[in-house]
Amino acid sequence: MSTQQPGLEDIMAAELKQEIAGRYFGFRKLIEEDSRDYAQLARQHSFILEKRISFDLIRIYLLLRQEELIQQFLDLVGLNERLFYDPYLLESPTIRQRVLECQRFKGWTRKRRFSRYFFSCYENLTFHVKVYNGKLKELAKFQGDIAAEIEVFYKQNNISAILSFLRSLGDKQATGAMQGGMEVGLAEELDSKLLIKPPAPIEKLLPLIKPLPPLKEVKGPLKRLVKEAYRQQTPETLAMFAFNSTPCQERENQLEF
Repeated sequence: MSTQQPGLEDIMAAELKQEIAGRYFGFRKLIEEDSRDYAQLARQHSFILEKRISFDLIRIYLLLRQEELIQQFLDLVGLNERLFYDPYLLESPTIRQRVLECQRFKGWTRKRRFSRYFFSCYENLTFHVKVYNGKLKELAKFQGDIAAEIEVFYKQNNISAILSFLRSLGDKQATGAMQGGMEVGLAEELDSKLLIKPPAPIEKLLPLIKPLPPLKEVKGPLKRLVKEAYRQQTPETLAMFAFNSTPCQERENQLEF
C-alpha cells in the first residue's frame, strides 16, 4: 500500500499558512516587546519623581514647617495636592537629617543661608518637574504609537478573515470543525484569547504635575513665607544652618541618576 505524496498545491498551502502564522505572531511579539519597554521606561522615569522631586518637596516642607505656610506655598506655585507630604515629616529628626545631609549653604549669616537654600530647593524643584514632564510627554507619545500599532495590526490581521482563508485552502486537519461551516463563535473566542491591549496611558501610571512658575515670578511672596518660616523654625533645624554645609554619611544602595 503506497503512501500518497503531498502535491505542489498542498506544499504551497502549508508554506502559506506558515508564513501567515509567522507574520501574525511576529508582529504580536514586536508589539508586546514595545509594551514591555514602555512599562520599563515608566518605572525608570518614576525615579525622577521619587528620588528628585520628592526630596525637593520634602526639604521645602521641612523649611516651611507650618502647615499653613506649606499650603500657602502650594497655592502660590499651583500644586493642587500635597505630593509626598505627611505631618510626620515635620516632626522626625531622622528624616530631617536624611534629606538635609551633604547640603551646602551660601551666605554670611544663618538667616541668609536659610533663605538662599530655600530658593535653591525651589529652583531644583522647578528643574526636576520640567525634566519629569518632558519624560511624560515622551512616554505619552510612545504609548500612543503602540496603541496605533495595535489598531493597524488588528485591521491587517482579522482573525475571522484569516480563518476563512485557511478554510478555503481545503486542509481538513488544519481547519478541523471549520470545514463546511465555521464553528459559531470560534473566531470571537480566538480574538478574545489573542487580544493585545494597549499599555495604560502614562497618567494612569504616574501623577501629572503642572509646570511651576519661575522663581523670579514668585520670589516676592516666597520671601515673605521664608521670613515667617525662619521665625517659627525649630532650633534643631536652625542649628544645621550655623555652618556652610551639613555632614555626609555613607549609605548603601543609594540611587543616583
